[in-house]
Amino acid sequence: MTKTSTPIRTPLPEALAAPRQNLMTRAGERVAWYGDTAGSGRPLVLVHSVNAAPSSFEVKPLFDHYRGQRPIYSLDLPGFGHSDRPVGPYSADRFTNALVDFLEQVVKQPADVVALSLSSEFAARAALKAPGRIVSLALISPTGFSARQPFGPAIGRPLHRLLTLPGLGAAAFALVSSRPSINYYLGQSFVGKPVPAVIDYAYATSHQPGARHAPLMFLSMQLFTRDAPARLYALLPASLPVLAIADRDPYVTFEGLAGFVAVHPNWRYEKVAPNMGLPQWERLPELVAALDRFWAGT
Repeated sequence: MTKTSTPIRTPLPEALAAPRQNLMTRAGERVAWYGDTAGSGRPLVLVHSVNAAPSSFEVKPLFDHYRGQRPIYSLDLPGFGHSDRPVGPYSADRFTNALVDFLEQVVKQPADVVALSLSSEFAARAALKAPGRIVSLALISPTGFSARQPFGPAIGRPLHRLLTLPGLGAAAFALVSSRPSINYYLGQSFVGKPVPAVIDYAYATSHQPGARHAPLMFLSMQLFTRDAPARLYALLPASLPVLAIADRDPYVTFEGLAGFVAVHPNWRYEKVAPNMGLPQWERLPELVAALDRFWAGT
């Protein structure tokens, strides 16, 4: 009789060369985080994006740059990286609550927060939910400023049910997390040639047990805030400094950003160009200069 072998999953490597620890959130889920408190001054918290294969590896250039200069942290959001990856449910509130718990239970001091893409919305929600925990927000390629609105629940919920049908969800995610797919879609986020290590880690993290659950909710568009400028960003207190950094992005557009910033004095808008959504990998000196200028005024 021939035995059928079970594929062996490769353990996920560490995203950052820093101590990794776990936080049990108030919701009872395990969230992994990296930290280095050797530096002095105000803590800096980095929040990766949400897509098919995100993790703290996305923010590695920023973490490495500021490490030793100031206390720095990066967390893997629920469903990603080394954090727990349960079936669900996933929601904007779930990601926001994990970030708030992290700020309150781990960082414990007012912090500067840098968030990527859709996580910009979660960071803004966290600033509203936990006033005083966030001193400033720096949002790289923030979602919500596109002229095109995300699906509403009437479309998003049936789409998610379709994506999670037995067999279909696994097959769909296997397609988007294949190496050719990751090469293509992540490659669109680079002006030049993609960094191989970014591709490799994205592939590795998307092939861990439970990796499909959070991304399938993301693909149904239910994690986005409809009319985010009015219903979310405009609610941030005028005393909170916000920096939006955007140039071009294959998956996000920014038609409404300049007009929004023009009527909100606590917001600033800087282009770090050219970049396609990952300036920390291709334009690190320019990105760091923009961030340092911003923090110097806060």
